[in-house]
Amino acid sequence: MVFLLLAGTLALGHAVKAPCVSGDWGDGRQYTRLCYTDIAPLLGKEDLAGDRLPYLDPCGSGAEGACDEYPVLTMWTMRVAAWTSGADIARFVYANAILLWLAAFATALCLYVMVGSRALYFVLAPTLAIYATTNWDLIAVAFATGATLAYLRRRDGWAGLLLGLGAAAKLYPALLVIPFVAGRLRQGEPERGTRLAAAAFGTWVVVNLPFAIGGTSGWWEFFRYNTERTADWDSLWFIACHRLTGELGCSVDWPADLGSAILFLASVAIVWRLKAVRDAEFPRWTLGFPILVLFLLSSKVYSPQFSLWLLPWFALAVPNLQLFVAFQLADVGVYVTRFSWFGTMIGLDSGLAGLPIGAFEIAVVVRAAILLLCVVAWVRRSETTLTQPLVPARVAVVDAAD
Repeated sequence: MVFLLLAGTLALGHAVKAPCVSGDWGDGRQYTRLCYTDIAPLLGKEDLAGDRLPYLDPCGSGAEGACDEYPVLTMWTMRVAAWTSGADIARFVYANAILLWLAAFATALCLYVMVGSRALYFVLAPTLAIYATTNWDLIAVAFATGATLAYLRRRDGWAGLLLGLGAAAKLYPALLVIPFVAGRLRQGEPERGTRLAAAAFGTWVVVNLPFAIGGTSGWWEFFRYNTERTADWDSLWFIACHRLTGELGCSVDWPADLGSAILFLASVAIVWRLKAVRDAEFPRWTLGFPILVLFLLSSKVYSPQFSLWLLPWFALAVPNLQLFVAFQLADVGVYVTRFSWFGTMIGLDSGLAGLPIGAFEIAVVVRAAILLLCVVAWVRRSETTLTQPLVPARVAVVDAAD
């Protein structure tokens, strides 16, 4: 039943994206019909229609600007999909979509094993429908969720390996090393925490090292691009900069980077302390939820599909239906107002284009406020209600064997 419902959610999402699959966007349909996806334009932007090897070969004349702006596993997912599609944009989109849909099923399976029917927080999420094939984040989400399952089954080496693979697709799973290691330290098992961290770092190095050595400038492009990029549209930094200066393209590179780091570290420390004061024995691995939320809210980049990172954690750590529904409504609101305003910005006045930037910024602020309420709910939540579903009987047998 979980898989059938997931198939329905993904089918609904595909119906939204279908008008953009061909890549023929000359009429502005990506904004007037709200079907935008990064996948279609990146076949050309990353110069993958031929046999170019990411990082190892430079961009050809057909590339549109810089290429290789994604981490290794994401770039090579594109490369594998392009080998099957050639120069056909629609086939490229579908080849990637199949891989992303498989990642969604893997995530749902892991969640069902851990929390049973609470997997529906992921499976039925509108965020999943609209963002599943917007970018490649579901690959990292699947690795991170698998790592959480391995961690709860005390397979620390496997948990670290999966986090390393996830970080090689999108860097965010590396953040989960913090709560997972903290959990083992709290349990008086530092050797397990060390094993997990070493496996995560070692896996990431093994995946990245050949490309760092063989194609240094191409491999470094992801880090250069994210360091130098301005505040992203969906970030609170963008809204603050726009309201203070009136500019849409604020150049806040190093102030935003420094400010993001300070805000993130300080807010995590405060939330961690508040939770520990309220419940000294709370499972440290559940810190993954507030860490991800606070990272997204403090960062200068909150790409729309990043909300996918949080969906498994509503099932795992904050199964609060009211807050989840509020977050989903706000996230859909951001999606609609964002792309509608983009249509307005380039002069479109048909279809769903036409909303002003103010509507978009209000939606972003509302979403941020709801996510902060979710963090408050996590701090106040009794962890005893989470323990039983996450520790099935077969895990107890493993613990005894250890």
